[in-house]
Amino acid sequence: MEILIIRHGESEADLMGMHEGRADFPLTNLGLSQAERMASYIKRNYQPEVILSSPLIRASKAAEILQSATGCELIFVKELMEYNNGILAGMSREEAARKYPLPEGGRPIHIPIQEGESDLEFFHRVESVFHRIIHEYGNLNRIAIVSHGGFISNFLKIFLGLSAKDKSVFSTGDTGIHLLEIRENRRVIKFLNSTAHLL
Repeated sequence: MEILIIRHGESEADLMGMHEGRADFPLTNLGLSQAERMASYIKRNYQPEVILSSPLIRASKAAEILQSATGCELIFVKELMEYNNGILAGMSREEAARKYPLPEGGRPIHIPIQEGESDLEFFHRVESVFHRIIHEYGNLNRIAIVSHGGFISNFLKIFLGLSAKDKSVFSTGDTGIHLLEIRENRRVIKFLNSTAHLL
């Protein structure tokens, strides 16, 4: 089973310097163009059998563009949403740093942000949906997941067997594509964060 995991394109929050998370900003015109290029590239090279997507607008629009190109089924899965950043959602980074500064040494992983989730809760949500996806779609040759940077970083940690306490972070550019494979008892990384379709 191969898993394509894809980040959405540029969103309006990226341009405005806003905390995004659960704030539902749309893609910019550039983000739409990035998604169209990604979809065309995947259609030509890595046709999936099903697309799973976060329902947040920036991801769902990219997934709809991918569905239009590939013609395969699109299923929205709420557990694929980005980190629930609570009171920070939609707030400028400057205002957030002023009103809600991080404690010295950072927030402990088990303590949630106000009205949101903790890093530990986020990790376990991703871990749960990871195993659900393997169980429900493991009979397919290739699936695509369209989600968000924080979600993807945790997904890759879980794929690699890392713990919630591990400090590794996996960066994903706009419409960056990762290709993973689960082969019997082996987990294979074919490539990470490819943006070849944008060149």
